[in-house]
Amino acid sequence: MKPSFELTSQQRYDIVTYRIENAQKTLGEIKDLVALKYYNTAANRMYYACYYAASANGIATKSHDGVKQMFGLHFIKRGVLPMHLSSIYSTLFKRRLSGDYDDMFDNTLESVTELYPKAQEFISAVKEKVDQWLTENTEKRNS
Repeated sequence: MKPSFELTSQQRYDIVTYRIENAQKTLGEIKDLVALKYYNTAANRMYYACYYAASANGIATKSHDGVKQMFGLHFIKRGVLPMHLSSIYSTLFKRRLSGDYDDMFDNTLESVTELYPKAQEFISAVKEKVDQWLTENTEKRNS
């Protein structure tokens, strides 16, 4: 009997697809949040957009640290994606934490304007690899 934490190929495919779509959808919210001057919320959503993308490896984790570790292991350490994307993810995580929990801290228009293209780069890079994986696995499933 399989342990309950293992995913079937179809479940993994579905989760990966869902997470990358969710990353893109969440990234789309940010311009409206910035226009409304909700900079902490914009930083939060940038982090979560990248979190969804980083978790699009189909591996079940139970924490933000787990996602970061699995992203590092499966994307960065294996050379699938460049090392600087790990720094982008860490920076977004810190900005999200500060904006959500630190007293007397607010993200600014300047900070979210600086982070937004980095979040786009992160998601774009992950999506490219995920799309490649999805194509390969669709071909395998159809043959």
